[in-house]
Amino acid sequence: MEFFIDTADVAEIREAQSMGVLDGVTTNPSLVAKTGRPFREVLEEICSIVDGPISAEVVATDADGMVAEGGRLAAIHPNITVKLPLTVDGIKACKALAGRGIKTNLTLCFSANQALLAAKAGATFVSPFVGRLDDIGQDGMALINDIVTIYRNYGYATKVLVASIRHPEHVHAAALMGAHVATIPFAVIRKLAAHPLTDKGLAAFLADWQGTGETI
Repeated sequence: MEFFIDTADVAEIREAQSMGVLDGVTTNPSLVAKTGRPFREVLEEICSIVDGPISAEVVATDADGMVAEGGRLAAIHPNITVKLPLTVDGIKACKALAGRGIKTNLTLCFSANQALLAAKAGATFVSPFVGRLDDIGQDGMALINDIVTIYRNYGYATKVLVASIRHPEHVHAAALMGAHVATIPFAVIRKLAAHPLTDKGLAAFLADWQGTGETI
């Protein structure tokens, strides 16, 4: 499974990158706006840190506008993946951009039928939002299982990018189901490494070592 970080905060990206487990980054207009920095400047810096797919989202809502914005975003860096909403116009734009060899990420996916359309349009990634489905009483991980199964049934190349991850169990479940990518907030990435028995065991090892009076 590939790990992306879901943020536009370059300090978080640098810290996650230093762990050696980061494969890419997903951003959106809201995340970039929180930085208070110019949009292009943020994207360029992120691309200089992580050598992998960097999702940058269009803000146009019509197909022609999305294609135009997508082309400009893709020109920033070869690693830019154009993020499009999973609407009829977004699907049209995906098909057009994919035809030009531009990587795409169809976002705001909440159904298996939407994911099927994304794959047929040639999307590089599809982003089902598991946390937001959980918030309204639906089973977000059940959707991941459905999409993974459908894609396997027909050999679609589109990668399932699990988004709106709220806690480590979302990552665990997605990995068991065979999802290709998880895009994870920095706080959750840190939690993946945490376990109370690890902390307890390390404290015991260090206490025993200190008792020897030796150094390494």
